Amino acid sequence: MAINPGSLTTHTNWANKFDFPFPICVDTDKKVATAYGVVRLLGLIQRSVILVNPQGYVGWVSAGMPDTAEILNAIKA
Repeated sequence: MAINPGSLTTHTNWANKFDFPFPICVDTDKKVATAYGVVRLLGLIQRSVILVNPQGYVGWVSAGMPDTAEILNAIKA
């Protein structure tokens, strides 16, 4: 799942353009971003990858854009 503070229209267009096989959720009020501590100065969002296990626990966090191999290794661990 991806979460972004953009509008529903923007998300729908983006998901359709790239044919994403996962949901993209809207966080216009930045409540989710705030809960995960990724809201920065001036209300900007720090792009981050956060892996949450099936029990709801955060298992891995990476600020920025980690490469696919790094994410897959974190999932396997």
